Amino acid sequence: MIGVAVVGTGFGQKVHIPGFQAHPHTEVVAVYSRDLEKAASIAQSYNIPHACNTVEEIVRLPEVQAVSISTPPFLHYEMAKVVLQAGKHLLLEKPVTMNAAQAQELYELAKQKSVIASVDFEFRFVPGWQLFSELLSQDLVGSKRFIKIDWLGSSRSDATRPWNWYSRKDQGGGALGSLGSHTFDYIHWLFGPVRRLNAHFSTAISQRPYPKTGELKPVETDDTCMLTLELADGTPCQVSISAVVHAHRTHWIEVYGDRGSLVLGSENQKDYIHGFHVWASSPGKPLAEVEIPNRLLFPKNFADGRISAFIRVVDQWVQGIERQQQTVPSLKEGIYSQLLMDLSHESNNKSTWVDVPSLEEFLNK
Repeated sequence: MIGVAVVGTGFGQKVHIPGFQAHPHTEVVAVYSRDLEKAASIAQSYNIPHACNTVEEIVRLPEVQAVSISTPPFLHYEMAKVVLQAGKHLLLEKPVTMNAAQAQELYELAKQKSVIASVDFEFRFVPGWQLFSELLSQDLVGSKRFIKIDWLGSSRSDATRPWNWYSRKDQGGGALGSLGSHTFDYIHWLFGPVRRLNAHFSTAISQRPYPKTGELKPVETDDTCMLTLELADGTPCQVSISAVVHAHRTHWIEVYGDRGSLVLGSENQKDYIHGFHVWASSPGKPLAEVEIPNRLLFPKNFADGRISAFIRVVDQWVQGIERQQQTVPSLKEGIYSQLLMDLSHESNNKSTWVDVPSLEEFLNK
């Protein structure tokens, strides 16, 4: 059993703790919250031995071999540095840091300390997505001509939802960070690197009530992103991301090639993991659903689909720890996602196309 500490009690309590407790090779031995009483309450509820309110205290515990971090993005860099410097294995939520330079520093530190550092890019482990990847690799669409991605959600569509870190640019908030970080990773995974991009951000809900006073405070971050990408192989890719719309088709990827079309989509607004289907067609023929084979299905479906996918991320991480061999997705993939986010902000600020270096060029500059 690998002793794991969970740092963060939002997503950490909802997904990380139940995911680690369901995995046969991990045991949650400590939990962190900056509020020690909250940490102690959660520890008691989940039968976790230790409750801490500093990461330094967490890594000093001899039972802790590995740490997962699911705090807001602006805390990731300093917390991850403490974990890696202590020689503990790391599982980090996305976006990994506030910029690509910080992500690269963590990547180099993990290599130096010979620890396994992974990122929770869970779409790589969802059954429908894995089938979609297999069909792409079988050249079902032939030469790609156009890719269209829509990720449209309503999680922040309520204007009365309180102002918090998500509304602050300096704390890593916004739709690009929460959704675009995933999107950039799966574009790289499914279709390869990006040559250049053009981004435009907007904010539909420009003010939100401050929790303590009810006073309206300005929102500094995006809630809708329009992205145009040119992939390294020349394929054009259009991406629409929004967290403030009530859409019937919530998450949809369409790939059109000279030999056929391939579509991955979900209409499940309440659960962004469950509900994906795959369709394919040849030119002139209607789309037909492709059944997801049993070998790709989750062994167990949790009511919260995020737990089902997270357990597979953990499984990959655990295998890496046991074999002392870095697995994918790692901090290297986290760097690339963060680099594309950094360049998207640059493009939006300058209202222009921005060239994207290869990951190797960025790491070696």
